[in-house]
Amino acid sequence: MDLPVIWFAILAILWTGFFVLEGFDFGVGILHWFVGRNDTERRVAINSIGPFWDANEVWLVVAAAGTFAAFPGWYATMFSSLYLALVVILVALIFRGLAFEYRGKSENPRWRKVWSLGLVVSSVVIPLFLGIGLGDLLAGLPIGADQEYAGTFWNLFTPYGLLTGATFLSLCLLHGATFLGLKTTDLIRQRSHRLARIFGGTSLVLGLTWVISTYLIADGVSAIAIGFLTLLVLGVAAAATMTARERDGWAFAASAVAIGSVTGSLFASLYPNVMISSTDASNTLTIANTASGNYALTVMTIVAVIMFPLVLLYQGWNYYVFRQRVTTPPTEPSQAHDRGSRPEDEASALDPGSG
Repeated sequence: MDLPVIWFAILAILWTGFFVLEGFDFGVGILHWFVGRNDTERRVAINSIGPFWDANEVWLVVAAAGTFAAFPGWYATMFSSLYLALVVILVALIFRGLAFEYRGKSENPRWRKVWSLGLVVSSVVIPLFLGIGLGDLLAGLPIGADQEYAGTFWNLFTPYGLLTGATFLSLCLLHGATFLGLKTTDLIRQRSHRLARIFGGTSLVLGLTWVISTYLIADGVSAIAIGFLTLLVLGVAAAATMTARERDGWAFAASAVAIGSVTGSLFASLYPNVMISSTDASNTLTIANTASGNYALTVMTIVAVIMFPLVLLYQGWNYYVFRQRVTTPPTEPSQAHDRGSRPEDEASALDPGSG
């Protein structure tokens, strides 16, 4: 393989890592409102991803930066065509970060409710719009001979793109539910198990529909893509089965395989193209006609070989340190609902090892 192909594979790994790691963050961000029946329980759900969410978002930054450096032609066309959608995603990312930081700044129940609902909405928007954008790469967008986007904002909402976005969103919900089952206790864990079974069924239906659509829309499906598509279905089924048996670690691993398989199959089905033109096949962007020069890719490869293992080691250590379940502090549900959680309750929920 030459360097452009290697960097296409690296970008596929970065996007896969982002959805596997940040996917459960999005799921928890949505589900914290439903698994928590009072403010303290919702805070416990949020605290389960407290040590991880900001580091997980780095994978998105690196994937975008890697696209810019390795495939500037692809980056220019993709980011200009998805410009308004990316602005929406950026606003949602900013609001989501603010929700984590500002929700606990006041004990006013209305204040916390506003930030919680903002966290739910932003956690829905990001995977949905990212899924639509990635699906559009394979579905095709109007691209001219000058590699310029020739459509409008509404051209982005292709049927396949919408299906891809819905599939990613459903898998994030399943992934978040299995993570909450793994990291919480008592009532929150029980509610997470119920939601995991529900979203397991939803994800299985959407996943099967997406698999068939991908097979029909792709210009030839490679053996690698077929393998990923198979793993998607098996992963969803295994996640639902392991949740029913309360095998939380296996359920979370299976949901990670499922959501990672969607990203992997997308890139495998797209290869050797990077962005399909719906107007003329000759205008399709490929690895060859959008890649940077050999010197730039060589330097980037050396940096990646050095830094990538360090990033994995750091994140692995982070997950090991915060491996305990987050327990629910002993509070009266009615009091927590009426006036928000007390400062000492917040401190107890923040400590994964507290009883």
